Amino acid sequence: MIRLQLQLELAYTVLPPGADFFFYLHAARTAHQVVPYENLTISQSGATWDVQQSQNVGQRCLRLHAQPGPLRVQYQATVEISHHLGDPLHIPEVPVHLLPLEVLHFIYPSRYCQSDRLSNYAVGLFGQLPQGYLRAQAICDWVRRHVTFRSNSSSGTTSAVDTLIERVGVCRDFAHLMIALCRAINLPARFVTGTDYGADPTLGPPDFHAYVEVYLGDRWYLFDPSGTAVPMGMMRLATGRDAADVAFATIFGGVVSEPPHIQVWTDQDPAHGWAQPVHTLQALSTDGVTPAHGQPAVTS
Repeated sequence: MIRLQLQLELAYTVLPPGADFFFYLHAARTAHQVVPYENLTISQSGATWDVQQSQNVGQRCLRLHAQPGPLRVQYQATVEISHHLGDPLHIPEVPVHLLPLEVLHFIYPSRYCQSDRLSNYAVGLFGQLPQGYLRAQAICDWVRRHVTFRSNSSSGTTSAVDTLIERVGVCRDFAHLMIALCRAINLPARFVTGTDYGADPTLGPPDFHAYVEVYLGDRWYLFDPSGTAVPMGMMRLATGRDAADVAFATIFGGVVSEPPHIQVWTDQDPAHGWAQPVHTLQALSTDGVTPAHGQPAVTS
């Protein structure tokens, strides 16, 4: 088990007449990721807010209306992750006609992942590879080899096609490109926001992180195409079709933002089974079973 401690603080100056925020900053609750402790603090006494859970998934959205002036949002959590581990050689792809309905829309093009425009390109690169987990891994590896990580190299409008052309980006751009290439060969893929545990300090202070989950066999397996974090130490905050669905902060109104302050560390105690996150060649999932159409659920 991986036991993580998360502390984050977001700071803003809200301009008149006020602003509305939608935050995905709570640790998600999944079949393999539990949150035994968390605490949320909003600095403004005049702010109104509530936390709503999305249907069918364990992610939560903080909806907040703030008055003009300083605003600080602080969140602390203890997160325990017991990964499902799979053998990459024995994880199949699921034919489109057997995909669960809740998975099917992750095979369609979306705002930042124009898989329809990359279909011929993706088929040429990956269409002849043996189907299964290793084909998704080949896409992940290709993106990592052909795109250079560079801070502040993209904007909020940069899409998968832009990244393919420019060959430079941040974790968000790596994720969008991998997702688009996967969908172009009928692999359902979704965008995940989390934290970058294990990232090289030369890349900057700890930050939010974007990675990918691909539906294979009977569950969602995680991939980190940017290669900047240790996948075993990445906690899930939210999932969506792309960054438009689950940006950590979506703001309506005028604000001046400060950089987020994030700290993530591990509790290590062999007596409790708490281990250090490490790189592994096994397939990792923090999701429960989502059986393909016509297939029985399998417990793990």
